Amino acid sequence: MDINNLRSVITVLLFLIFIGIVWWAYSDRRKQAYDQAARIPLDDDSPLASEAISVRQGNEKQEEKTS
Repeated sequence: MDINNLRSVITVLLFLIFIGIVWWAYSDRRKQAYDQAARIPLDDDSPLASEAISVRQGNEKQEEKTS
């Protein structure tokens, strides 16, 4: 077996692995997981926002006490 034949076989195998990964990633079984991941930036952040407001109010109260 020549080195070029070995390189050709490895190239074909890696290409088939790549096609398999792409097929797996775009399969219908993964659609729900990807839809959930796509919604993460749009989810409601109100619990974090309310914590930030309460921390800010707490800082303002401390500043009033020290003044």
